[in-house]
Amino acid sequence: MNCFAAQIADMKNSDKQFDTVIVGLGKTGFACARYLADRHVEFAVTDSRKDPPMLEAMRKQYPRIPLYLGGFDAGLLCNSNQLLISPGVSLREPAIANAMETGIKVCGDIELFCQEITAPVIAVTGSNGKSTVTTLIAEMARAAGLKVGLGGNIGLPALDLLHEGNFDVFILELSSFQLETVSSLNAFASVVLNVTEDHMDRYATLDDYAIAKSRIYSGDGTMVINLDDSNVVKMRRAGRKESGFTLTDPAGDVYGVRSYDNIRWLVKGGEKLIPVGKIRISGEHNIANSLAALALGEALKLPEEAMLKVLQTFAGLPHRCQLIKEINGVRWYDDSKGTNVGAASAAIRGLADNKNLILIAGGDSKGADFNSLADVAADHIRAAVVIGRDGPIIKRVLQNIVPVYDAGDMDSAVNKAANLAITGDVVLLSPACASFDMYKDYQARGDAFKKAVETLMSC
Repeated sequence: MNCFAAQIADMKNSDKQFDTVIVGLGKTGFACARYLADRHVEFAVTDSRKDPPMLEAMRKQYPRIPLYLGGFDAGLLCNSNQLLISPGVSLREPAIANAMETGIKVCGDIELFCQEITAPVIAVTGSNGKSTVTTLIAEMARAAGLKVGLGGNIGLPALDLLHEGNFDVFILELSSFQLETVSSLNAFASVVLNVTEDHMDRYATLDDYAIAKSRIYSGDGTMVINLDDSNVVKMRRAGRKESGFTLTDPAGDVYGVRSYDNIRWLVKGGEKLIPVGKIRISGEHNIANSLAALALGEALKLPEEAMLKVLQTFAGLPHRCQLIKEINGVRWYDDSKGTNVGAASAAIRGLADNKNLILIAGGDSKGADFNSLADVAADHIRAAVVIGRDGPIIKRVLQNIVPVYDAGDMDSAVNKAANLAITGDVVLLSPACASFDMYKDYQARGDAFKKAVETLMSC
């Protein structure tokens, strides 16, 4: 008998037997706890961390719920009827994989949510732009008079929306991790915005990552397809209702961009919608995001007038190509949410003009390949400043293309960029990396950048 089989045999005598075990005690895990407690389900909670983020709240609100912290216990997991896996926990975690091998059911909060709701769902995923498009379509729906439940990977955990009253529509941002454990999603309309390398520390290949993303298209709702992304185009399914968007002149009745008298317009087929210059959020990637939101809104039958008005007023989200200041003719942009190479590349292309961009990048690469950044640098970047643990990797990729400078922290990076910048330049923080080597999250990193830029103004 091997070690794992012996463990399984021993578990039959274990007192750690619960209907459900919640794995991970962050915001999502706590939302699952609230959901199960309201339904009088017997459950326990486990986390590999000794002090997970929602521990104090859990002990205060549910003091009698058993907590198993500091590691995953095979006996606990394999003696349950189901595991509720938080997005931050990989299904390849050995204790989870072992439980799945014994036939234990595994799902997540989105699966429970989908089993409960009756209102339509608009579902958004992608390597980049998820939060912007999710918020855009939510604002469009509100402008049309609908009561919107916005959540998932943005704002409230999906299960917490069930406590907020009745909604006309749910609009969910979904990560690949959340999609891995859902089987009942049947969105009214859904989109994979793009697929670029991200989370390669969790997926074996880009195809594995794309397969997880493609689960958002399950069911029989409208598929919104990015016609410029070959990885997304391959997700098309025969017989399904489809809408599409492209940053080029569109063929057929899809959303795209066309020039009239040297003025670029968002169009649908042959119909002019709005000049690109009237869209408030900046950058070519945000033109694509706007087109995706329009396609989703059309599927939901939102009035065109309401949607176009939102495009003219929506200022974007913090830390996503957000203009912080203009100092002496130099514009400073915070794109701290640019946590992968695809996001950083899109931001660079969207903001650079004739190689006038100074890039601040680096952090925790999550196993990413930075070679594609070299092509972007050659066309758009004048210089780069690297920070963080994997800054040296970015330096090796870029150093034969543009000047690259090292900085020990954000203050040093901003000061170095300020010394390099001249009137007309753009300084962009778009790290192409996660923040966890230096900051608790991308928001804290963006705040540090903003503070450093504001310090320049006082000098």
